[in-house]
Amino acid sequence: MLSQLKKIFSNDKQSSSPQLDEKTTATAALLIEAALSDETYCETEKEMIISVLKRNYEPSDAEVKDVVEAAEKAHSNSDQILYFTRTVKETVPYDERVHIVEMLWEITYADGELSDYEANLIRRICGLIYVDDLESGKARKRVLARLGLSE
Repeated sequence: MLSQLKKIFSNDKQSSSPQLDEKTTATAALLIEAALSDETYCETEKEMIISVLKRNYEPSDAEVKDVVEAAEKAHSNSDQILYFTRTVKETVPYDERVHIVEMLWEITYADGELSDYEANLIRRICGLIYVDDLESGKARKRVLARLGLSE
């Protein structure tokens, strides 16, 4: 599954978007993991993932569709999260990791609710990518304000 995700982005130097790389793949997989963590994966969450990826990485429509489909498949292997968090930790500067946490909060609030499983997953991911609780809390508040939701 990991090789399929890498393949989507690896078309060597022929890729239409240089932003799409291993860290983008890892981010997409974590967003899918967040959307699926409450065991409900609605169309709103999927559309939010596509929107977040397009806004942050500017892939083509075909690229983002391929990424989301591959990340959905990767979710079935529960140990994948460690590879993806390690990739993010090792390839993404701290400020961008905080931004990824903000994207995760946005996905978990896409359906208007935050389950305990979703909150737990974000805490685990934050620990694995070395983003502290204070920054995660600030990111969460920014998302709540942007989405017009209350705590």
